[in-house]
Amino acid sequence: MKLATLDDDSRDGRLVVVSNDLTRCTDARRIAPTLQAALDEWPRLAPELAALARALESGSVPVERFHERDTLSPLPRAYQFLDGSAYINHVELVRKARGAQMPPSFYSDPLMYQGGSDSFLPPRGAIPSHPDWGTDFEGEIAVIVDDVPMGTDAETARGLIALVVLLNDVSLREKIQPELAKGFGFVQSKPACACSPVAVTPDALVQWEQGKLSGALEVDLNGVPFGRADAGQDMTFDFGTLIAHASETRALVAGTVIGSGTVSNKLNGGPGKTVAENGAGYSCIAELRMIETINEGSASTPWLGDGDVVRIDMRDESGYSIFGAIEQTVVEL
Repeated sequence: MKLATLDDDSRDGRLVVVSNDLTRCTDARRIAPTLQAALDEWPRLAPELAALARALESGSVPVERFHERDTLSPLPRAYQFLDGSAYINHVELVRKARGAQMPPSFYSDPLMYQGGSDSFLPPRGAIPSHPDWGTDFEGEIAVIVDDVPMGTDAETARGLIALVVLLNDVSLREKIQPELAKGFGFVQSKPACACSPVAVTPDALVQWEQGKLSGALEVDLNGVPFGRADAGQDMTFDFGTLIAHASETRALVAGTVIGSGTVSNKLNGGPGKTVAENGAGYSCIAELRMIETINEGSASTPWLGDGDVVRIDMRDESGYSIFGAIEQTVVEL
């Protein structure tokens, strides 16, 4: 089942069920007016939405043309957004570039921070920027959960994943270090993110297995392939483990968004190569700059600037977009 939120000039948009090929949709408001309303009663309403999805595919319900440009992020605002760092290769590169060692606990205890969830950018929404901020994209996979009781284990947590989306976790790199130096976490350096136009239930994803989504995360910068990392490879902590970590000391309410962190692959045990060099590339600029620093002593690739266009997508085995594409233009303030 595929769900989306259309922009109807209201704060939380209008819930629709989307066809598998992303060409058509049907109004779902008789079941739930918004996605959050559906998640609030997910065990009861998910079967009704699934029945509506089947009716949409068979042509037995009214349909309208689906356009990705008309969507908001599936949850335009969420009760909670937690972002992990499930791909240890990314963490290793960050620390190696600045000469820091990897604590052994990083391989067994996930990193996670609490991001801003009061506003998610539309999939086609502009990325506000400033030349001094070091604006970067981060291509990620994220899940949206049903209610998760405190102390839930990883296996149980996998069964509480309601939906899967793509995520652009916008990061302001030049603000991160000064902010972390205060010892109190991210605020200014982590502005609003954007999710894919469509959210998909795990049972509709052929590449979904044991809390991981396999397949190349296609990240393009200004129309040029930048990253093609496989989201299922080198993922140290699956989503069940991330959810269990987050819920160890508190319950998670339905609608909580949990990100994977930057999707990152190794290459023969090393840090990887660009797509142009037949490598998997990178899902953020920071990782490429880390490689440049390690290999050349300094970074040469610039951060995002005015007019740059970032596109994040994932395709199925037939070459069709699964979630629709995040495509955002940077606008300098």
